[in-house]
Amino acid sequence: MRKLLLATTILCAAPAIAQQDPTTVSATTVAQPDKWPAAASQGLVDPATEKRIDELIAKMTLEQKVGQMIQGDISTVKPEDLRTYPLGSILAGGNSPPLGAPDDRSYQKDWVATARAFRAVAMEQRAGNLRIPLIFGVDAVHGNNNVIGAVIFPHNIALGAMRDPDVIRRIGQVTATETAAAGPDWAFGPTLAVPQNDRWGRTYEGYSEDPSVVASYAGAMIEGLQGKPGESRIQKGHVAASAKHFLGDGGTTDGIDQGNTEVDEDTLIRIHNAGYPNAINAGAMTIMASYSSWNGGKMHGNKPLLTDVLKGRMGFQGFVVGDWNGHGQIPGCTKDDCPQTFLAGLDMAMAPDSWKGMFDSTIKHVREGRIPMARIDDAVRRILRVKFALGLFDEARPVEGTDALGTPEHRAVAREAVVKSLVLLKNEGVLPIKSSANILVAGPSADSFEMQTGGWTLTWQGEENPNSLFPNGQTIFSGIAEAAKAGGGTATLSVDGSFTKKPDVAIVVFGEKPYAEMRGDIRTLEFQPGDKQALATLRKLRSQGIPTVSVFLSGRPLWVNPEINQSNAFVAAWLPGTEGGGIADVIIGDKTGKPRTDFHGKLSYSWPKTAGQFVLNQGMKGYDPLFPFGYGLTYAKPGKVGKLGEVSGIDASALNTSIFFSRGQTPAPFSIATDSGITRTVAEAQAQQEGAVRLTWPNGPATFRIGGAAPIDFSRDANADLSLQITYRVETAPTGPVKLMMEGDTKGGAIDATSLFGKVGAWQTSKVFLKCYQSNGVDLARVTAPFVLQASGPFAVTIADIRVVSDPNNSVCPAK
Repeated sequence: MRKLLLATTILCAAPAIAQQDPTTVSATTVAQPDKWPAAASQGLVDPATEKRIDELIAKMTLEQKVGQMIQGDISTVKPEDLRTYPLGSILAGGNSPPLGAPDDRSYQKDWVATARAFRAVAMEQRAGNLRIPLIFGVDAVHGNNNVIGAVIFPHNIALGAMRDPDVIRRIGQVTATETAAAGPDWAFGPTLAVPQNDRWGRTYEGYSEDPSVVASYAGAMIEGLQGKPGESRIQKGHVAASAKHFLGDGGTTDGIDQGNTEVDEDTLIRIHNAGYPNAINAGAMTIMASYSSWNGGKMHGNKPLLTDVLKGRMGFQGFVVGDWNGHGQIPGCTKDDCPQTFLAGLDMAMAPDSWKGMFDSTIKHVREGRIPMARIDDAVRRILRVKFALGLFDEARPVEGTDALGTPEHRAVAREAVVKSLVLLKNEGVLPIKSSANILVAGPSADSFEMQTGGWTLTWQGEENPNSLFPNGQTIFSGIAEAAKAGGGTATLSVDGSFTKKPDVAIVVFGEKPYAEMRGDIRTLEFQPGDKQALATLRKLRSQGIPTVSVFLSGRPLWVNPEINQSNAFVAAWLPGTEGGGIADVIIGDKTGKPRTDFHGKLSYSWPKTAGQFVLNQGMKGYDPLFPFGYGLTYAKPGKVGKLGEVSGIDASALNTSIFFSRGQTPAPFSIATDSGITRTVAEAQAQQEGAVRLTWPNGPATFRIGGAAPIDFSRDANADLSLQITYRVETAPTGPVKLMMEGDTKGGAIDATSLFGKVGAWQTSKVFLKCYQSNGVDLARVTAPFVLQASGPFAVTIADIRVVSDPNNSVCPAK
């Protein structure tokens, strides 16, 4: 492979970091506290408040104490439940809608009403009620991304490219205000992971592969969310922060979410703990335990780290909260029963759908002496300490319900973050573009809020979010069109790159489809293996003599050498959020082509030279990236990029586990097999030009099957409520049962899907929970044929697309 030619100095490179060799790691989870950073002052403990806590604890029953330690999700707990189960906290998970709303894509008024309904019951005057306020948590990870109309900031990977803690602090302030305005008072952020393997589906939640960048941001984001220690009150528009996920979530072997981080203790401290001392010093009220393990020991049960290190040596004074049923993964535990997690140091169990079981079993363990009352009182003290510090015992909520979402001032902060986070990888003189030019804007991401905001936006995985759900924002195309109009030019949107009048320049916007944890775990760093639509568009435009600019949207660095070769300029725009106009601020100049704003961003992750460079971090042995950590061209300091090699270095087709039929093809490693009783013909799919397959059952039973892969494990996907999505049109209604199956080591487990195929003549999309197959007897751990359709004729259906997706609000187990 030809080496990259660079004619520029690499800026902002941090000290080298040695990469741990997993083969030398001893399988121990017993930390040595003296190795860790010592305690610091945090401002959470004061004598007057501790006295009030003493008085309150003395009045509390065992049930009220244990209730403080349990957090239920609003999808399963209702306000009236609090009269029987005095829970200390509620949360709204990534796909949990507010009370009475049809789904989680909801408005501020719905969230405010939900917060008030729960709060009213917790604080009502009734016999025996001590009126202890709830704390309401949400995943506000890039703005208050749960609410329609909120500002959505660039994801953390983009913010890491800024190297600007002051902007981080202001992002925290805006996020806090917009969260408090919607009702919740606790943001599950910032993520302080230091991702070391870019296949991890949460890579974009980490600021950088380099711990010094993460450390520089940790305190700033805590201060932005909470205010300075002693000023962290909800009445001032602040919310509690939650530094997460303690510890090692970014270092799991093979980049698997909830996996095992195999490093020695020195490496765990130096890399993965880098952000926590600054977060604690800034007064972080809560810290969330990680799903992951350290050398085989689950963090939710790791007493040496949670108690001896975090609360002891590091002096953390707030409370430790679990992740979604994370306690249930500890050996010997279930999601309904886990004394081990509290004994290890967890103070509040996130038990979204298991809160009743955890409440009852924990009381039982205390009464039997398995959990000492001293441990219960310590956990309750920490929780009450945070509630007092946050001002929750004062029922005033002056920010709640105010018109604080998506204000011009808040949008300006987000736009500044977009401008500062863009990284210029290549520029052959085409940027900046004259605002007086005739600009063609192409690509599926150009006019899509869904694509530019990514995961953790309105829904957990960020999918199925039309532009209408983003009233306070601007798409990338809209920003370009606005800049062109101001300069006397034009901007025309054409997704496929076609045109009637030849443009002066084309901007092609493309990238990864939205994803979040688990579904985002990938096996190759090649961008869209098997689906090279963006590359085809770039090649077509270049062949017509049109200068091309690529704006690449991604949650991690990916192997895009062919796309870079076909681009005169290439911009890594990450996942910029709702202020797409920030991209135009940098790539569109004035009428003469003079820059209005220069590029600022520098890579916070090393960029791979091959699709197989999964673990590619500066300072490691054999470090050989395409673009190193700290790289980023500017208009003032340009550089040259030579022609890049286009051999990916990995067979991506063997790694496809989620797309089974698309654009008239079965992507490798899958293939179609049909019984002789089925006629198969090519058909046109929907409004697309790509093909579909029409299946006709003339008479008698027969089976259509897509398989041929090595066994795939869908069990984790089923637990995450993922679904099999089918896009199809019924041509002839079925005359008998239609069954959906999956096959592997054992056959069977048929789902009666006849109800999905009753509507004739219209394109439709159905999403069937993977857990439906599991409940019907399919062994999802070893699936070789993920789509099997069995029917009897006469019956005809045209299928355009089959893939695994996340959309629990619109997924079903078919009714018979």
